[in-house]
Amino acid sequence: MTMPRVLVIAGSDSGGGAGIQADIKAITMLGGYAMTAVTAITVQNTLGVSAVHVVPPAIVAGQIAAVLEDLGADCIKIGMLGDAETIAAVAGALARVKVPIVLDPVMVAKGGARLLAADATAALTQLLLPRAALLTPNVPELEALAGAVVADEADMLLAAQDLLSAGPAAVLAKGGHLGGETAMDWLVNHNSQQRFESPRIHTRHTHGTGCTLASAIAAGLGAGLPLAVAVERGRAYLRSAMLAAPGFGAGHGPLGHNFALL
Repeated sequence: MTMPRVLVIAGSDSGGGAGIQADIKAITMLGGYAMTAVTAITVQNTLGVSAVHVVPPAIVAGQIAAVLEDLGADCIKIGMLGDAETIAAVAGALARVKVPIVLDPVMVAKGGARLLAADATAALTQLLLPRAALLTPNVPELEALAGAVVADEADMLLAAQDLLSAGPAAVLAKGGHLGGETAMDWLVNHNSQQRFESPRIHTRHTHGTGCTLASAIAAGLGAGLPLAVAVERGRAYLRSAMLAAPGFGAGHGPLGHNFALL
């Protein structure tokens, strides 16, 4: 199998647990080659985000163009975008791209800091959702994008189905925020729906779980795996990384992305 090339468009996490750092680790551990277009530099650790420096949109677009012109990509994963100007720049840079796009709509950090400007949701919905092969919202992101209250699994499934009208080919609605002893996600498209579940892991080491899962799925899609298979493999990888968390930090700790090497 040829090594899948995955271009990650996302923010940098100085704590190494989420963002570009988590993306690179997950893609590498799953046999892919990670390339990056950094959208923002965050000052953060496991206790939270204390500052964000946004990379100029033209530089973000330039990074994307430089990678695609030379190295190419088999899949693109999009994470933190920050503001409407960056969203527009990314959409423009990807206008002619034909490979699958996994869009993780990063809106709020694990510690509560807002990572997407309040006025940027419309730009995200209009410019990037229609381009996504897969959208991967958690419950708060699902509520923000669908404009609905998600109080239980039925609400989550309905909101995910409603989001298909915005253009993504498929939505993976993640149910971790709903609580309970079962961690379940729903994968829906216009023709089918599939439920994934596993026993909940009770841990404070959950920093970067969304980034990790989206990048793991992107690595699978880049390798040519069917979507449902890529999701199942990505969920299994995420679970193993959570169980192997090194225990660093006093807050929401990072995952053990390199568990297979230990």
